[in-house]
Amino acid sequence: MIDVDLILKLQKQNIVNWHKELVISQHEAPLLFVEENNQYNFLLWHEEDVARIKDIDPVRIVEAKRSIDKFNQLRNNAIEKIDEWILSFLAHRQIKSGNNLHSETPGMMIDRLSIMSLKRYHMFEETIRPEASDAHKTLCANKVLVLNEQMEDLANCLRQILIKLQSGELNFKVYRQFKMYNDPALNPQLYGRLQQQL
Repeated sequence: MIDVDLILKLQKQNIVNWHKELVISQHEAPLLFVEENNQYNFLLWHEEDVARIKDIDPVRIVEAKRSIDKFNQLRNNAIEKIDEWILSFLAHRQIKSGNNLHSETPGMMIDRLSIMSLKRYHMFEETIRPEASDAHKTLCANKVLVLNEQMEDLANCLRQILIKLQSGELNFKVYRQFKMYNDPALNPQLYGRLQQQL
């Protein structure tokens, strides 16, 4: 169905490559959706960094916040696409879902692996930052080891869930995010302004 090792390799390679140039490499599902999710996490990560700069033009802060909202919506859309693809794969093979409902979907777990891969990349950067103290580098190196363990644990959990889904032991649903703040029909700050203008 989905090769977890391939996902981990793709996420890691994307992050390395995208720090030079953001080029999409996947064009077929489900890896296309995995890469989309990773792309928006990558963009989110760097806009979040910008949003925390104190001495910056306030206009840039507003732009960062708007970008964060947009990328977060697209990231969640990609999670849903991954989950929809898996459910379609199972249905196509007439695999009946089990009664045991799993609340965290495979797409959500892949999203977490993407975020952890970004965190590990940037934590490792801190271990080789020339101006950083030895104590800082050691602390960050220890955190890289913890992140490696956490990623391995999560990847193993994802493997087990995918096996159980394919054997019909487990079931999950696509959980829609319904982000209200981006929708002018649902955000009172937005539709209130529209009503005032009429």
